[in-house]
Amino acid sequence: MRTFLFKRLPSGLAVLLAASFTVFLMLRLIPGDPATTLAGPDASPATVAAIRERLGLDAPLLSQYLRWLGQVLTGDLGPSYAIGGQVSELIGDGLAATFQLTLAALLLVVVLAVPTALYAVSARRRTLAGVLRALTTGALAVPPFVTGVVLVLVFAVGLGLLPAGGHASLFDAPDLAVQYLALPALCLALPSAAILARYLQDGLERALGEDYVRTATALGVPRRRILWRHALPNALPSAVTVLGLQIGQLIAGAVVVERIFAWPGLGQLIEQGVSRRDYPVVQDLLLLVVAGYVAVQLLTDLLYSWLDPRVRWE
Repeated sequence: MRTFLFKRLPSGLAVLLAASFTVFLMLRLIPGDPATTLAGPDASPATVAAIRERLGLDAPLLSQYLRWLGQVLTGDLGPSYAIGGQVSELIGDGLAATFQLTLAALLLVVVLAVPTALYAVSARRRTLAGVLRALTTGALAVPPFVTGVVLVLVFAVGLGLLPAGGHASLFDAPDLAVQYLALPALCLALPSAAILARYLQDGLERALGEDYVRTATALGVPRRRILWRHALPNALPSAVTVLGLQIGQLIAGAVVVERIFAWPGLGQLIEQGVSRRDYPVVQDLLLLVVAGYVAVQLLTDLLYSWLDPRVRWE
């Protein structure tokens, strides 16, 4: 396990380095200039030039990139151009809310997907299994911004059971925080839960078609025990890999969901940064997302090797 970890770290660092250069270059290709945005529409060219010099935007692109990379490595992300305050503080405030939302959505993904897959496989009626498959297909096909609007109309406007948007701390008011968290977490979790349920269901069906299952059935072993003790452990490794990929989708999808439900996380922060051409905020946020995705994939591979003893990383 340790050997595998040390082998994967260089490739992960290479991905982060390539992602940092790509993010830096992409932001410079977007039309607009932070200095012009800060100076205002009526500013003179001299004023714009002075702001560019103060922000260091008049330096060559390579020098700007190396300076930013040094700030990332030292942990000193510097000040924001337009939003105000230190970038590290802005990210820290939004990261807690986004992590709360993503973790709640991840728990819902597992809670929704695993019972659905197990019930669809163990159901004796094919009609019921078809209905469950149709539901997972619908949850996967409908985009989150549509699902979010529907959830708000049904549970907030129509039934009045949950708030349409907002945020509360789990430590200060846990009961109120759960109410604010329910709809955005469900909206974020539905597509990933549908994907995981479909993959887990297919894996269980393949496992139940193996020869050892037929032998156990012929020996009189109950189907429920075969499903839980034999089929599910064999289907879990591939499902864990899919779940790891979906965590990246949850992080990316949080940007849209936070906008719908007025959730004060990194989604709103990155939107403000892009609209105001705040380079430090946007590039640090995007690099953070890539780093989180790389870390999740590494942990997923480690968990896969633990679940499947046939895998030999050496």
